[in-house]
Amino acid sequence: MANKEAKLKQNDNNVIEFIEAVESPRKREDAYRLLDLFTEITGYEAKMWGPSIIGFGSYHYKYASGHEGNAPLTGFSPRKAKISLYLTMPDDEYEKFAADFGKHTRGKACIYVNKLADINVAVLKEMIKVSVIFSKKQNR
Repeated sequence: MANKEAKLKQNDNNVIEFIEAVESPRKREDAYRLLDLFTEITGYEAKMWGPSIIGFGSYHYKYASGHEGNAPLTGFSPRKAKISLYLTMPDDEYEKFAADFGKHTRGKACIYVNKLADINVAVLKEMIKVSVIFSKKQNR
């Protein structure tokens, strides 16, 4: 079966324009703080991935099923309901951080927070580092 066109692609959309379009002033402020934080920790320039993900760096993945593509090493999205943090790591690594991270929920591919004031930013910095290292190892 042929690979479907990937929905998540890096594009030339402007990161600042995207953040400026975020309706909630608090969420917009948090997005700028996250932009600075992720840029500082990863050393990568922020790029838009798809219509709403701000990603840093990239890696190529290929699943046993044959599906393959590119994805950001890490990133975030200031969505209407919650802020999505794209932090990929093994469950045991996540568990090391979870208790001290603050108020959040975890989905399959990301961590959701209401606002930065709810979480421990020092723990987030460490999680970003672990996520980038883990994602780089997935590069195939």
